Amino acid sequence: MAYEHSVLGTNNNPAEAANRGGIHVEGLGKRFGDLWAVRDVDFSVPPGKVLGLLGHNGAGKTTVLRILTTLATPTTGRATVAGYDVVKDAARVRERIGVASQNATVDGLMSARKNLVMIGRLYHLPVAEVRRRADELLARLELVEAADRLVKDFSGGMRRRLDLAASLIAHPPVLFLDEPTTGLDPHSRNDLWSLLRERVRQGTTLVLTTQYLEEADKLADDVVLLDHGRVAAHGTPAELKARIGNERVVVTVTRPDELERARVALLAFAEGDVTIEADNRQVTGALRQGTRLIEVVRALDLAGIDAHDIQRREVSLDDVFLALTSTTKKPTPPKEVAA
Repeated sequence: MAYEHSVLGTNNNPAEAANRGGIHVEGLGKRFGDLWAVRDVDFSVPPGKVLGLLGHNGAGKTTVLRILTTLATPTTGRATVAGYDVVKDAARVRERIGVASQNATVDGLMSARKNLVMIGRLYHLPVAEVRRRADELLARLELVEAADRLVKDFSGGMRRRLDLAASLIAHPPVLFLDEPTTGLDPHSRNDLWSLLRERVRQGTTLVLTTQYLEEADKLADDVVLLDHGRVAAHGTPAELKARIGNERVVVTVTRPDELERARVALLAFAEGDVTIEADNRQVTGALRQGTRLIEVVRALDLAGIDAHDIQRREVSLDDVFLALTSTTKKPTPPKEVAA
């Protein structure tokens, strides 16, 4: 089921967003038959902050978003958005949120400009104001030249940008973006990041799901990492990276048959296990404190490894994701409610 754009009242003052833009989730769970899509999820997002909601496919991210946007009811726990309970005050929640789902919800038989004007009018914005905002967003998301073309002729990336513009047009106090930059080129992605930072500075609260962990690192004040429907970790990006330890060394070998020998050679210098990425012909490990890179080079040479490249780098959210989530898949909920 695709998300629908909510109807928002005429009070779009950024001060209201700052005062009533927070989110609170306590003991949230959703069960489908015997399967728990999410369970015992707790987090809070203060007004004017960004939460990165991360996890592997099927971890429960979209189920959490569906509950917070009133498209699903929780089995256990409660949640408030902009000060209103998502079950008892669902209509008031919908008046105060903007949503962009993974699938574009704009009308293909209308132009980009008419889509934005229509959605702005559904938000009860005055005609002159909605036209001004539509022009501003079309320019910011580089859709001006295509503004009067039918959306059915747009590329996937153009549809994505238009759908994001639709979610932003009313300056909602709370914004939910589900994989917002999927299909966007790097330039468009950076433009969107800049626009979102502006909205957050004005008081908008943002919940973001993304598979681009660099995106969460750059944008999120706080991160909730879901694994099999439960919270595996919660903290700032810096806190989560500190939690899993030291710098990483990444060795790229020339031939696939060298991967296992390279892994064994790195174990002498690693905190914990050393992982193999066969597709990239790479082995990666967390270095023990005080390890010099020359020591690693010598060990690889003694093992007869023809290393194509050796890099020492800081811990990333990708490392956090790999360290704290399971590779075992859980059963998938029914298609219409898939997490």
